[in-house]
Amino acid sequence: MRPDELRFSVAPMLDWTDRHCRMLHRGLSRRARLYTEMVTTGAIIHGDRARLLGFDSREQPVALQLGGSDPADLAACARIGAAEGYAEINLNCGCPSDRVQNGAFGACLMKSPAAVAEAVAAMKGAVRIPVTVKCRIGVDDQEPREALFAFAQAVIAAGADALIVHARKAWLQGLSPRENRDVPPLDYPLVRDLKRAHPATPVVLNGGLADLDRAKAEIEGLDGAMLGRAAYQSPELLLRVDPDWFGEPAPAADAFEAVEAYVPYMEAQLAAGVRLADMTRHMLGLFAGRPGARLWRRHLATEAVKRGAGLDVLHAALAHVKRPTETDRDAA
Repeated sequence: MRPDELRFSVAPMLDWTDRHCRMLHRGLSRRARLYTEMVTTGAIIHGDRARLLGFDSREQPVALQLGGSDPADLAACARIGAAEGYAEINLNCGCPSDRVQNGAFGACLMKSPAAVAEAVAAMKGAVRIPVTVKCRIGVDDQEPREALFAFAQAVIAAGADALIVHARKAWLQGLSPRENRDVPPLDYPLVRDLKRAHPATPVVLNGGLADLDRAKAEIEGLDGAMLGRAAYQSPELLLRVDPDWFGEPAPAADAFEAVEAYVPYMEAQLAAGVRLADMTRHMLGLFAGRPGARLWRRHLATEAVKRGAGLDVLHAALAHVKRPTETDRDAA
């Protein structure tokens, strides 16, 4: 597959992929597609849209993930998202939390392909930007091949522009949301079979992809990969996305340069009243594996939360981390 046809994205993750996280990640990769946390249709329709949907144009390309099931509400929220400038609208059909089960959306929708197709058709009729669906391979006692293929057939026929498939079942009863990310077995071959059945529709693989090398190996025959916790917990790996996947230079030479590039954004946010910890919490894993990484994390975790904490805290934390020498770079 040509680099211009590949897709790489960082998964939407509740409480993690907020605007500060996405701005940090954008400084590590120009080509990664970034996603919001899931935002429910009710929150958008009745809540503080500026807080829920606001983002910096420098984050682009960024997609809005919606949680909901009512076609009219989803169409209205897709229209709002498009007007806000998002590059894609994504429908969450994979989250197994109690919250989404109580609202009858998320992974519950895997049981209702026709309803999801109606929602996708409504969103497609409301916006011109891509409408995509993120799903599992099935839920509970569903047979995965039968469930996934029926679901995909319905949403593709309704106009879905791409499918992002977390290659695990979701168990709505008996497993916690955390366990649902690890316990159900992965079935990457099934996702590849789905792509062979729908060659014209982009199919992106998600779930259990712990690093870029594993991701590249597993997407043979597919259109791309979506990494979640690996990208968040070790964000420095994103520096390899542009050169390794797209043949383009990374936006920063290393994580130190990425931090320096992030500082002006942090200054502006601090001036606007944002707490330092709201930004530094996304940086804790940035130097994972480097000498001094533990002291970096400890300093930020203890000092950034204090009232009035400023960039001096960041610089003091950074001083704990060993910078690579020219010898280190040559060896790498």
